[in-house]
Amino acid sequence: MESRDRNSLIIQECLVPMNNLNDPPRWNILPDERGGGEGSKWNYALLVPMLLLAAFRSIWTKESQREIREAKVKYDEDLKAVTKDLERKYRESLAESRRTAAHVELELEKERQRVRGYRQALQSQSQQLLEERKQLQREHEALEEEKGELARYGTAGALFRRALERENEWQSKAMAVLREFETGLVERQRVFCSVLLPRDRRLELEKNLLVRAAKEPLAAELNMEPGLKDIFKNDRHCADVLNTDERKNGSLMWLYLRYWELQVTLQKHKRALESLQPKLK
Repeated sequence: MESRDRNSLIIQECLVPMNNLNDPPRWNILPDERGGGEGSKWNYALLVPMLLLAAFRSIWTKESQREIREAKVKYDEDLKAVTKDLERKYRESLAESRRTAAHVELELEKERQRVRGYRQALQSQSQQLLEERKQLQREHEALEEEKGELARYGTAGALFRRALERENEWQSKAMAVLREFETGLVERQRVFCSVLLPRDRRLELEKNLLVRAAKEPLAAELNMEPGLKDIFKNDRHCADVLNTDERKNGSLMWLYLRYWELQVTLQKHKRALESLQPKLK
């Protein structure tokens, strides 16, 4: 009803300027004098659609402008809300990124310090083993020289060679024991270098090796237990992540194994000489 009254009012406002009494008679919309008023019906028949179209256009324009204003206000409010939310999330993300970066930097510094300590310890142990290896080499050379001198004595040289042959069996057994320890150390180092295997597995392997060293006479003769403990404490060398050769892991353990092999050779010659002492007298 309000819309119909508004349209009637607009039509009346549009009719007023069209019937201006100040204009000549022929310019106004008047009844047809000859037709008894029939001409005015045709005039109003053309005028009413035009007035309705003008009214509809006016109403539609006002409604459209109002809706545009409301949509713009709502868009501005939504844009402010989204912008505020994005700014909050950005600040939170930035703060979290800074905290994460600081934590990672702290952990990296700890790892650098730890690696530096391991490197220094390994260098110290390597230097010590190198000195011991030189000393063993000198003893081996002296033993070879002594062996040569015994060989020049004829009968004594023959006895020494036979004594060495008798000790070959002992040497083979000793080297077999060393190979078993080598296998255990390779497995221990593989577990140590793996990021998937648990720490308890490594500790179990280390315990078994120490128990074996305490029970094995050859290990006691070579004094292997301190060397094993030194390996477990300081040998942290691991090959490249893509490495598939387990024997490339470890560094200190290989120096000790070579050192024990030379000791076995030295013990073989000493045992042969000790077996000849009663005969040489």
